Amino acid sequence: MTIPMPERPALVLSGAEVEQLGSWLDFYRATLVMKCAGLSVEQLRLASVPPSTMSLLGILRHMTMVEQYWYQVIFAGREVELFYKDGDPDGDFNNLGDTPLDEVERRYWATCEVSRALTRGHDLDEIAPVLRHGNEVDLRWIQLHLIEEYARHCGHADLLRECIDATTGY
Repeated sequence: MTIPMPERPALVLSGAEVEQLGSWLDFYRATLVMKCAGLSVEQLRLASVPPSTMSLLGILRHMTMVEQYWYQVIFAGREVELFYKDGDPDGDFNNLGDTPLDEVERRYWATCEVSRALTRGHDLDEIAPVLRHGNEVDLRWIQLHLIEEYARHCGHADLLRECIDATTGY
């Protein structure tokens, strides 16, 4: 089983801020999956530089958790089951064998769709109902934070993929 190569959506180059931010998120969401596409489960589990447990599969699980946390927990006030548990705050990068690859991929794309649905039609100035470390955050900050998080981890994914099979680019 491997993850298929997704199509990466075109960026919105002008227009409303909400559309531009959403297009950057969708671009990075697809870019991350592109970095994982075509690799075996064993390759996706390969850790980076010891003692780090970062791997492509771990990054995909981590970004699922990040999407769930910011959009479902903070912005929508929902409770969700995350990859990490109390006592293992890096569970998204650890225990990579506890969820089959097809389930990790399905959960990732489903979570991204939930994120889109939860933010659709909302104003970027809307304050999330749940405080983050005692502070209010608005949807704009959440969108920008997710773009930053994806950009950082797509950079990690570039290096991990290059170490696995010398693939660069996208």
